[in-house]
Amino acid sequence: TDRKKLHTAPVGQVFRLRPFHVLVATGGGYAGYRKYEDYKLEQLEKRGIEVPVKLASEWEVALYKSVPTRLLSRAWGRLNQVELPTWLRKPVYSLYIWTFGVNMKEAAVEDLHHYRNLSEFFRRKLKPQVRPVCCMHSVISPSDGKILNFGQVKNCEVEQVKGVTYSLESFLGPHISTEEMHFSQAPPGNSFQQQLVTKEGNELYHCVIYLAPGDYHCFHSPTDWTVSHRRHFPGSLMSVNPGVARWIKELFCHNERVVLTGGWKHGFFSLTAVGATNVGSIRIYFDQDLHTNSPSYSKGSYNDFSFISNNKEGIPMRKGEHLGEFNLGSTIVLIFEAPKDFKFNLKAGQKIRFGEALGSL
Repeated sequence: TDRKKLHTAPVGQVFRLRPFHVLVATGGGYAGYRKYEDYKLEQLEKRGIEVPVKLASEWEVALYKSVPTRLLSRAWGRLNQVELPTWLRKPVYSLYIWTFGVNMKEAAVEDLHHYRNLSEFFRRKLKPQVRPVCCMHSVISPSDGKILNFGQVKNCEVEQVKGVTYSLESFLGPHISTEEMHFSQAPPGNSFQQQLVTKEGNELYHCVIYLAPGDYHCFHSPTDWTVSHRRHFPGSLMSVNPGVARWIKELFCHNERVVLTGGWKHGFFSLTAVGATNVGSIRIYFDQDLHTNSPSYSKGSYNDFSFISNNKEGIPMRKGEHLGEFNLGSTIVLIFEAPKDFKFNLKAGQKIRFGEALGSL
């Protein structure tokens, strides 16, 4: 009589699955499978074996998008801001350093106990002069990372990796008005690419740099230029590692991104910071009104902000000057106008560090 009664729920109630749970489980499992496939591709690349392009189908992209990466990224961001006990900081950061090959000797503060949370550790600063800015070349790397692709823009298409392209207009959005850009605009009948080129004899060039989790997470101005406009595209936060970039066409057009446009001595210049999984926070130092990875957004929407109307001369940036930061790692895309004799000093797949030359005339 003293025994406690055990109350059990009906079997059907215990095993009842809700659509959200099925979606998360299926999408998460598939994302894990893709990670394994990416790992195999990386191993083949290291052995010098060329990997054939195999694009994802529409249902595969839809399945990947079903994973609540935006929600997970916000949760990860909050977790990163939780202050760690002093005794736990060194073990946690040491594990991250070992996993992603972080070089702490370059950090301004090498003592791991100094960083109160993961967010501070991710956004660590470098020692002065550890990244000397190249003065001999007109365009430098804005960040540490890996060169995914570079070259001339052709037929309004840009390569995110070799053999996989995306639409220039979908990526940058509608052409900005002449008043905001401060230089001449081509006739409306011309293609989107031709409208960006403002000087006769110039070409449009692009460069894609992937920032791995172990890289320095700040990015800088790649040249002397003036930022006149910011366009923020809310969107998905899918992974942008080279394996996924090779698999999903127009990946950069799906993901959240911040497009900064303006001009340099040769005409049009733009820098785009592309968000990714766990990189819901993109910060631009001079733009306090920018808020990325908000809980709600309309698919395909974007919002514009002009620095010309608020600051008549725009925002002048010097080569190497601090521009912004990610909260983990992601991708920087440069699209700019230059004379036909502009040459890149790069190789696809090479590692590069902030301050090193991208190319020059």
